[in-house]
Amino acid sequence: MAAPILVVAAALVDDLDRPARLLAARRTRPAALSGRWEFPGGKVDHGETPVQALHRELREELGVTAELGREVPGPDDGAWPLTDRYRMRLWLGRITEGHPEPLEDHDELRWLATAELGDVDWLEGDLPIVAALRGLFRETG
Repeated sequence: MAAPILVVAAALVDDLDRPARLLAARRTRPAALSGRWEFPGGKVDHGETPVQALHRELREELGVTAELGREVPGPDDGAWPLTDRYRMRLWLGRITEGHPEPLEDHDELRWLATAELGDVDWLEGDLPIVAALRGLFRETG
């Protein structure tokens, strides 16, 4: 069996210390994932560190620059298992430059408050991450 493919993503929030909202992105491709919601990010290219890849992906997909906070470690050697083939590392992040737009691979972005985290159809691999992030959010009303 081939080694897992590493992807990186950001849980973009409004406040790194005590977030109230999280940015979700709706996929347009591949067809099997179209219409489902995820954390923005993508594959790590050869010669890139995971952090370099994440900054590149955020520029390409959303047109933003972000300050990264702490990594949110997953159960699989720090990574989150997405499928048999893919493992994801995820960081909290806050947009510092630009206004997020769905430039590549997405057709809609949505800021979600804590109570709205279950309102979108997340990819299965992202559901455990959403559950883990819930405890970081302050309640808004």
